[in-house]
Amino acid sequence: MYAIPLGDDGAELRPLEPSHAEEFLAHIDRGREFIGRFNGLPDVVTDIGSSRAFLQVYAEKTATDTGRIAGIRLDGTLVGALIFRRMDLVQRTAEAGCWLEPAAVGRGLVTRAARVMIDWAVEERGIHRVEWVVSSGNAPSIAVARRLGMTTEAVLRASHLYRGERHDQEVWAVLAPEWRAARRSR
Repeated sequence: MYAIPLGDDGAELRPLEPSHAEEFLAHIDRGREFIGRFNGLPDVVTDIGSSRAFLQVYAEKTATDTGRIAGIRLDGTLVGALIFRRMDLVQRTAEAGCWLEPAAVGRGLVTRAARVMIDWAVEERGIHRVEWVVSSGNAPSIAVARRLGMTTEAVLRASHLYRGERHDQEVWAVLAPEWRAARRSR
């Protein structure tokens, strides 16, 4: 299995597979309340079976080139993930997402991991448009979208029902030419 260093602080990006179900569940348990503020994953991954099932969905997406998941590790411990919830190679679009447990917040891990994943999607898979859909209340995720050079394109008012409450969602995106230009200037 590959590991891509995300800097010199012990952070790396590695694939997550169904065989990591136990470790994945432990990670979700450590951050369950924090992750669940804006992300429904803690409501889905509740035991070893549901953890394995979630990772199996992404194993199948990886096999069919319709999605991807990679774990963010800090000193070997799984602390978050970056996903392509969907990838459409015909339309050349992808939707990225992320989460971290509280101990990993504030280190730039999501931004660094997203840069690796978006580079791969654009350069290796020919993706032209990467979207980032985020609750308007999720300021840290919006800050990541900005750091990635994404542009806000829409606010979908009261579009997402989550835990009995309606939330606005923002759609951010970056196009391949914009991504490449920003990468050259970094």
